[in-house]
Amino acid sequence: MKLGFVGCGKMATALVGGVVQAGVCPADSIFVNDCIPAAAEMLARHTGAAALPNGPALASAVDALVLCVKPSDALDALRGMGGALKGKLVISIVAGLSLSRLEEAAGPSARVVRVMPNTPALIHQGAAAFAPGRQATADDAALVSKIFSAVGRAVQVKESLLDAVTGLSGSGPAYVYLVIEALADGGVLMGLPRELALQLAAQTVAGSAAMVLQTGLHPAVLKDHVTSPGGTTIAGLEELESAAVRSALISAVRAATERSKQLGA
Repeated sequence: MKLGFVGCGKMATALVGGVVQAGVCPADSIFVNDCIPAAAEMLARHTGAAALPNGPALASAVDALVLCVKPSDALDALRGMGGALKGKLVISIVAGLSLSRLEEAAGPSARVVRVMPNTPALIHQGAAAFAPGRQATADDAALVSKIFSAVGRAVQVKESLLDAVTGLSGSGPAYVYLVIEALADGGVLMGLPRELALQLAAQTVAGSAAMVLQTGLHPAVLKDHVTSPGGTTIAGLEELESAAVRSALISAVRAATERSKQLGA
């Protein structure tokens, strides 16, 4: 299989590195293109992929391509490839563009899969959800799963759920960074050095998330394991509940989901 990447930013760089490292596709079968030639050449040098001069050349050379450009450039990029997309698989990570709009721009014979990844993919800890289009096959879905599983976790969903995915895991890293920052500030308030407080806060969040994923236990169960009667943790939890932290996080996911729907309209 020959795999192409249109756009050579951070996410494309992470995906190329991931698929090569995971053995999904060898570097010499990967082709890249960017409207800034230097970006494509840099990615090619770092990974062993080949840089091609334009979109049509890339589409002609590959079996599947990953669209990693800005939303304002995506449809024109697909239209510019014209007949070269005939029978090809197009994997879009472009936020806000529906399958119907992508399929229209790519042409009737192109097979399209829409993906919503998140930035922890840059360190191979991402969470991605994908929705196949009308022409996409089970093999296409399996390939997309392999590509994005190479940089984290990947799940298939209905397209109607992708806005909620955007609100939760797409925007979610920013919510977690805010939590880490606030925990570190609390440590500083109580006398910890800033660097130590930040390290402890980040590792606490990372370890707690790993516990949920590795044990399979509900977060409420794990929370109860830490909460002794009359102890320090229940005192802290009381403050969080009085400040409506739980409600605020739920509302953040709702607001981001609704904004995603507006952007895609």
